[in-house]
Amino acid sequence: MRVPVEWLHEFCAPPIGLGALEERLTMTGTKVEALHPHGVTALEHFVVGKVRTAGPHPDADRLRVCTVDVGTGDTSHIVCGAPNVAAGQTVAVARPGAVMPDGTRLETAKLRGQRSEGMILAEDELAIGTDHDGILVLDDGLAAGTPLADVLPLRTDVLELEITPNRPDCLGVYGVAREVHAATGAPLAPPPWQQDPGTPGDVDGFAVRIEAPELCPRFTLRLFEDVTIGPSPPWLKARLMAAGQRPINAVVDITNYVMLLTGQPLHAFDADRVDGGELVVRRARDGERVTTLDDVERLLDDRMVVIDDASGPTSIAGVMGGNRSEVHAGTTRVAMEVATWDGPNVQRTSTRLGLRSEASGRNEKGLSTGQTLEAQAVAARLMVRLCGATLRPGTIDVGPGQPPTGTVHVREARVARLLGRAVPRHRQAEILEALDFTVSNAGDGLDARVPHFRRDVTREADLVEEIARIDGLDKLPATLPSRRGAVGVLAPEQRLRRRAEDALVGAGLFEVVSWSFTSEATARRLRSAVPNVRLRNPMSEEQAVMRTHVLGSLLDAAALNARRGTPGVRLFEVGGVYLPWAAARPRPPGRWDPPAGTRGRAAWDAHELPDERTHVGALLTGSARPATWREGDPPPVDLFAAKAVLEALARALRVEVAVEPATEPWLHPARAARVLVGPDGQPAGWVGEVHPSVAAEWGLEGPVAGVEVDLAVLTTYADTVPAYVDVTSFPAVRLDLAVVVGDDVPAAAVLAAVREAGGALLAAAEVFDVYRGDQVGPGRVSLALSLTFRAPDRTLADEDVAPLRDGIVARLREQLGGELRG
Repeated sequence: MRVPVEWLHEFCAPPIGLGALEERLTMTGTKVEALHPHGVTALEHFVVGKVRTAGPHPDADRLRVCTVDVGTGDTSHIVCGAPNVAAGQTVAVARPGAVMPDGTRLETAKLRGQRSEGMILAEDELAIGTDHDGILVLDDGLAAGTPLADVLPLRTDVLELEITPNRPDCLGVYGVAREVHAATGAPLAPPPWQQDPGTPGDVDGFAVRIEAPELCPRFTLRLFEDVTIGPSPPWLKARLMAAGQRPINAVVDITNYVMLLTGQPLHAFDADRVDGGELVVRRARDGERVTTLDDVERLLDDRMVVIDDASGPTSIAGVMGGNRSEVHAGTTRVAMEVATWDGPNVQRTSTRLGLRSEASGRNEKGLSTGQTLEAQAVAARLMVRLCGATLRPGTIDVGPGQPPTGTVHVREARVARLLGRAVPRHRQAEILEALDFTVSNAGDGLDARVPHFRRDVTREADLVEEIARIDGLDKLPATLPSRRGAVGVLAPEQRLRRRAEDALVGAGLFEVVSWSFTSEATARRLRSAVPNVRLRNPMSEEQAVMRTHVLGSLLDAAALNARRGTPGVRLFEVGGVYLPWAAARPRPPGRWDPPAGTRGRAAWDAHELPDERTHVGALLTGSARPATWREGDPPPVDLFAAKAVLEALARALRVEVAVEPATEPWLHPARAARVLVGPDGQPAGWVGEVHPSVAAEWGLEGPVAGVEVDLAVLTTYADTVPAYVDVTSFPAVRLDLAVVVGDDVPAAAVLAAVREAGGALLAAAEVFDVYRGDQVGPGRVSLALSLTFRAPDRTLADEDVAPLRDGIVARLREQLGGELRG
């Protein structure tokens, strides 16, 4: 919602700066998203001018050289390209130094060899309209040199507000003014609909029938004759432009202006184009079609509502009018419709048709039926004033009329108990009256009659909220809620998740939080064969399916950082992924049983419920470590950098992990592995480098490494209560071996054979060097192993270790074809 400050000040002008007003509105629940300047600046350089001469340009057929009197005896030479410029006109002039709406500062220039000392302006060049076909011609009674700001609304600031769905009354300027009045105490002008020139009763020659009253609670209509269609005055155009609306003609501009002022949409029919003189509100028929004001033919269904006449549908109710009955240059009779519609139905219709409008955005929130005649009153005065129209007697009003208003009792003690501080009763009454509640004392508190436009206030807690936000949420003390026996103990799964997150943060990674929704294109870019769970009513095609991997979200975040000049990132996310049952991997026993009362997996399939998992994903790009004076060009991230992250995670959860060759299509075939957990080798995820062609889909250059594992699988085998192991004081025996094996033998297989042959006395075994070259021959690799032997009850001697060493060598020879190097 864009609210021009100049328009707002017509109804409530608090004596505070815009910054203070912005903060006060935000703190009372009407969030100010931004503050925009609208129009021109350096106003002292915009003046009224008199065109003295206007001759042809010697070197350009479409340009004219003008001499313009700009007051105080000054005459400016200005080159103008407008076809309607002529001597004797009173015009708007921008002199050198003026700043245009796009921020351009005007300077003296030469156009085709002729000096030009400013501009003769069209209305779009002042941001008070859209017309650029000719210059803006002013009243001849204005004196040359008069500041243009005294004649035209050249500049205003615009508040961009975020209005919550429960407050459609704030989708009108007067509703916002009411909030400003309550928040600041500044005087509030009377409502602009106080004086209504209309009268009740039937309208001759017109009728309205409602066949779907549950979807149209109220429908009002007034008839105007002798209407003159022309442009709106500059002040109205300027307000529409500042509020984000495009001026069209006076009648259409009036409907938009009144909607922006009151929050209630209106629609103007050309009364002579309403076939039969009767409008009928009914449900559409399946397959029925209507061409809307944007010249698009829309296909309707029977859950939508239309307004029709004897020739068929003429409007989509609450969304957009039809072009068959629109107001045009020859219109002389206007039927002004203001109606209230069922909000959910309007929202569904708008979404179904892919047709959003300012009207639908308001109607779908469920407006009060009391707003219809308020909008009619304002529109009637403007139609008479700006279009010279004659308002015919009568107002067609079909529906329940003014809605009944309820009374809510609020107790003084209840306010203090809910807010943690007392608010004096007189202050409560002052706040509620400022918000247009009718308040009276009632025993232990106040009785407040709810205004018709506050449909969100139905109970005592709602009034307490109104009192709290206006009195000042910053005044509320910080208190803890009553516990009532509750305990703040984390479940084991929660503790393990936090332990995993802390480990990743400790490893230097930054957490990101992404949408669980993604696009089907993400799965194609990942080459994933796992089918996505598609949403029935997606917000957009970019969020049409549930993600099956965290990797896609991490790649999105890495690509965004790369585009912002940060190619090296360390990111992780702990989030949900959603798999169809057919794509689900085997699960650890006992943890994934269907809910009680279902018939197992078939029941889940019948309800189309996905298999929701929590995955831990990490992504590394750029250098493996920061550059230093000793290492100015560190190596890029690789498989082993990602494996280090996996190992940090495994250590934090105290779980043993193993790896095997990976087959995932988004991974580098030679620099990635599948992660296995537990004694039975349960698949838990993958670790390694992303395939270069997949990384290129996101515009990422250089190696991209990562890891993604199923947190539930890890926590199933995690050691949540570690057992105490006595630390022996006896020294260890350390032994190094260089073993030559085939190049296709995994190092993990070598370590497994060593640990199995080493027995209980082998405390540790690890690879500390790898060699390939002439000394070991082609197709062979030398692995240098560091072995640590230790006994808990004695110091080991050579004769204890020698048999174990021989057994290890024998096992490697027999099982893997290995031999000692040298």
